[in-house]
Amino acid sequence: MYSLLEAQNLIEKHLQTFSIPDTPPELYEPVKYILSLGGKRIRPALVLLACDLFSGGVESALLPAVAIEIFHNFTLLHDDLMDRSELRRGSPTVHVKYNENVAILSGDVMSILANRLMNQSPGVVLNTVHDIFTRTAMQVCEGQQFDMNFEERLTVSEEEYLTMIELKTAVLIAASLKIGAILGGSSQKDADDLYEFGRNLGIAFQLQDDLLDTYGDPSIIGKKLGTDIVDNKKTFLMIEALEKASSSQDRELTGWLTKKDFDREEKISAVVSIFDALKIKELTESRIRDFYNASLLNLKQLNRPEERKAELYNFASFLMNRNR
Repeated sequence: MYSLLEAQNLIEKHLQTFSIPDTPPELYEPVKYILSLGGKRIRPALVLLACDLFSGGVESALLPAVAIEIFHNFTLLHDDLMDRSELRRGSPTVHVKYNENVAILSGDVMSILANRLMNQSPGVVLNTVHDIFTRTAMQVCEGQQFDMNFEERLTVSEEEYLTMIELKTAVLIAASLKIGAILGGSSQKDADDLYEFGRNLGIAFQLQDDLLDTYGDPSIIGKKLGTDIVDNKKTFLMIEALEKASSSQDRELTGWLTKKDFDREEKISAVVSIFDALKIKELTESRIRDFYNASLLNLKQLNRPEERKAELYNFASFLMNRNR
């Protein structure tokens, strides 16, 4: 059995030797650049771990795993452009280093390259794997659109938000596991259980990101706290606060959400005070536990020996305790 670290290292090694066209350089250099910025390679590593869980070998899963990583980085490239982000993993984003038109076109070619690689899956499962991949790619785009829609709205329901983060974040984690399982020869039920494990864990992961942005340790998470508050992001915390606020608290929150000129620290302090009064931190932690425990139940139901599932249990624990 591969460990998560071994799977990550194998992906990294394969990416370094993977051939990307050179011409025209204006198109392909940004692709090489964003892939060179690193990252944890979690999603492609999950493809390998899921495949290894059933087949005891990962050769058939290497190209599909690389496809997942290239697609993931394509979404980051376009997200950075839409969000006007200047840094990605401590380096200039593609649209900053090159320009916006280059970022759009290089992102497009990454999406096509990912699709081409996924099409090199073994023929016996090609149609199934390709269908999962293309459906997931569409869902990620749907999630991004919902996220942008929410920026224009003052209120968003909890159900709408959970759907958005499922599409934008969780389904790619889930699909990575399901594709790996199918490549490894799993049953349909086992592949579905792994998908649900990844989906629930992915939602818990995003909820934790929301929580850490307000209540994390800045020395660990590597950024200032309160960015979501300053940017008026409709996170789980803000959604719950708006739903549970008294009339006066609602007026204050709405005031901060609509105010154009403000002191950053004053806004963060005022909003966090309302969060504290409404026990939003505790509520969010409870919802994280709900989804995390659901993911563990999905993994427990998987028809494989418990010792062979140990690395996925370790991964779930690692993901949920990475910045606490």
